Amino acid sequence: MRKLVLTLSSLLFLPFVLLAQQPKKLNSSEIYEAIEKLNFLGSVLYIAAHPDDENTRLISYMANEVKARTAYLSLTRGDGGQNLIGPEIRELLGVIRTQELLAARRTDGGNQMFTRANDFGYSKHPDETLTIWDKKEVLGDVVWAIRKFRPDIIINRFDHRTPGSTHGHHTSSAILSVEAFDKAGDKSEYPNQLKYVNTWQPKRQFFNTSWWFYGGRENFEKADKTNLLEFDMGTYYPTAGLSNTEIASLSRSQHKSQGFGSTGTRGSSTEYIELINGDLPKNKADLFEGIDTSWNRIEGGQRIGEILMQVQQNYNFKNPAASLRQLMEAYKLITQLKDEHWRPIKTAQIKEIIASAAGLYLEAVSSSPTATKGSSLQLSIEAINRSDANITLKSFKVEGIDISDTEQKTLTNNQKFSKDLTGKVSSDIDYTNAYWLKEKGTLGMYKVTDPTLIGKPETEHQVKASFELEIEGQPITFTKDIVYKTNDPVKGEVYRPLEIIPEVSVALKDKVIIYANGPTKTIPVTVKAGSENLSGNLTIQTPSGWSINPKSVSFDLKQSGEEKVFNFTLTAPSTQSEGYITPIATINGKKYSDEMITIDYDHIPYQTVFLPAESKVVKLDITKKGENIGYIAGAGDVVPESLEQIGYNVTILNPYDISEKSLKEYDAIVMGIRAYNTLDILKFKQPILLDYVKNGGNLVLQYNTSRGLKADNLGPYPLTLSRDRVTDENAEVRFLLPDHPVLNKPNKLSENDFKGWVQERGLYFPGEWSTEYKAVLSSNDQGESPKDGSLLVAKYGKGYYVYTGLSFFREFPAGVSGAYRLFANILSLGKQ
Repeated sequence: MRKLVLTLSSLLFLPFVLLAQQPKKLNSSEIYEAIEKLNFLGSVLYIAAHPDDENTRLISYMANEVKARTAYLSLTRGDGGQNLIGPEIRELLGVIRTQELLAARRTDGGNQMFTRANDFGYSKHPDETLTIWDKKEVLGDVVWAIRKFRPDIIINRFDHRTPGSTHGHHTSSAILSVEAFDKAGDKSEYPNQLKYVNTWQPKRQFFNTSWWFYGGRENFEKADKTNLLEFDMGTYYPTAGLSNTEIASLSRSQHKSQGFGSTGTRGSSTEYIELINGDLPKNKADLFEGIDTSWNRIEGGQRIGEILMQVQQNYNFKNPAASLRQLMEAYKLITQLKDEHWRPIKTAQIKEIIASAAGLYLEAVSSSPTATKGSSLQLSIEAINRSDANITLKSFKVEGIDISDTEQKTLTNNQKFSKDLTGKVSSDIDYTNAYWLKEKGTLGMYKVTDPTLIGKPETEHQVKASFELEIEGQPITFTKDIVYKTNDPVKGEVYRPLEIIPEVSVALKDKVIIYANGPTKTIPVTVKAGSENLSGNLTIQTPSGWSINPKSVSFDLKQSGEEKVFNFTLTAPSTQSEGYITPIATINGKKYSDEMITIDYDHIPYQTVFLPAESKVVKLDITKKGENIGYIAGAGDVVPESLEQIGYNVTILNPYDISEKSLKEYDAIVMGIRAYNTLDILKFKQPILLDYVKNGGNLVLQYNTSRGLKADNLGPYPLTLSRDRVTDENAEVRFLLPDHPVLNKPNKLSENDFKGWVQERGLYFPGEWSTEYKAVLSSNDQGESPKDGSLLVAKYGKGYYVYTGLSFFREFPAGVSGAYRLFANILSLGKQ
């Protein structure tokens, strides 16, 4: 099992922003806000490409000022981005960023949706993006989202009319949105969806424009604004004690893995949207002009609207429970509505209001954070009514566990009822996992077999507790996820979801195993029990030409959570080779080959992910010079572990401890990705690092971005970063200086060393540099001019300074042989 843990100190302590793990409890002001939203039957869908693309100011405004049901459709989960808070990349980063978006929506009041598109990395043109994504499938997902959410208004974050001017994913999101606007209402388009949803035609579609899209404020001031609507985002909400822009900043700050912490602003601030489909409202201050957003919109809604308007007008902030009789009357009418779209939406909304108005606390707590199929599980249930309302707990049952209780209990004001119950977990229940990771997808698409899951932000927990109550004589059922909670001496009450896990999981220590210094390696395999008294055997599946010893070992695990490590010897073939090894645990004939990975950050709920437990093994023809490497971590990568794989002794250095004396023992110093963007101390330590080079050291800088550099001078000579990048991982790499040592010693490189790269060649290359730097490589995406700044080498004094934008941080975890050979040459400069 891999456990990835980081504690974040920048938590938000606000009435409406709780720790991600804790259940939501509305205060009196929030109940009133929820009633206002209950009385608004209009929807807005905001569409963009990635987590953090969304305009949180506009989403918050629509949700909290307009009171509209508002959602953000992010086409991807941000899997191709970087991670500033930990080592997770690709699928695991997508899990983190999914939860960060959900945290953002909990803050700004919106909902969250996704398509199956995979963020495969930066793309320069929508033609490339839509080819890799499979345009028909992603367009279908956007159509599905519109038909399912049924927005009256769609707002695009990006401009569909400017392909090639920005990230290809960005423009593609707008192109797909514009195409889907009409297709969603056409029965001939994606007819298979109509088994589950009806067609839907939005009323209007806008582009969320600004002066930036016009090339500057001056151009924007001169532009024709006939088709533009403008809104003041600076609205102040007295019940929250915050302005809309402050809430938006808090929402954006949830994107911690991308370093998007935002300082709140106050005062008037204008946002613009440009009409691109539908009719322009005559009253530009009313986005929903011509759309009935009252309860009269649906059959049977008039009486509901009358009751709920009385509730809103007569709401007692000191005693919200005074409205319970009317709320229960409205609830009954809502559940009887024929409208299959609004009925479940408004039922869920009013149930939350009823529970909050009654001060009703319902919880089912598991005795363990995990359970396996068929295992016994104890639950502690709690129910308390903190009002004078007449409430009776009629029965209790748990879906997924054979637990039920029909003992009726009158819940009197502030008298807690609790009970312990035990049951058996169903053998038919699925394991807890991210639904989009259950099957292997493609470079551009996740595979989701169940069409009803498409668009959902996360996997819904199957083990749910149902509390059947009677409130003021009316039946009502509340459903809660089963949770596990502990008391932390620092954090206090900490919640985790109950997760269903396999009987056993297996894990390999390293995701990539490099054979560079001998034919054999010890391969440790960890076997972890998900339940008690397990016995079986463990084997490792190997590629052709590789041999494993022993062939099989037996294991015996007595306690749930117990781990044992078994060592195997894996022998590589004599020639260069690569493949994958997979550990397989067999219990009573059933095979288990998944690794259980846990992700634990304070700003998102605890996550458990199951992925195939496999490692890439590479027999590498590589030579290196030097032994001791000092590594200064930046935004987070696994480069140090990768260098250890090929025989280097790597020491992680504290940048504050850098001194002339401390650096002398190292053959090379390597700076982690974005180190000069994230470490303020480097502005003071840079002269020491450059003196290290001057005295004979080897300093290697991996990519940084030009924005937010902490040091005035990155190198010993003038060097300016640009946004140049090569996104095609198969783009031709040309040797500008074929005789340069970095391409020849100690490893003779060829074009074969640039085969099999993943996601990209590199990013944020220098755009300008002085003649002292030697540009070694050149590459470019199709149709672009050559980009020569991916690898610059300069002799400085007795040593070497290297700046590289090549994406070693992506290639090393993928076991790309040529990337290892090239980096070994970089570290060996001057040591021949």
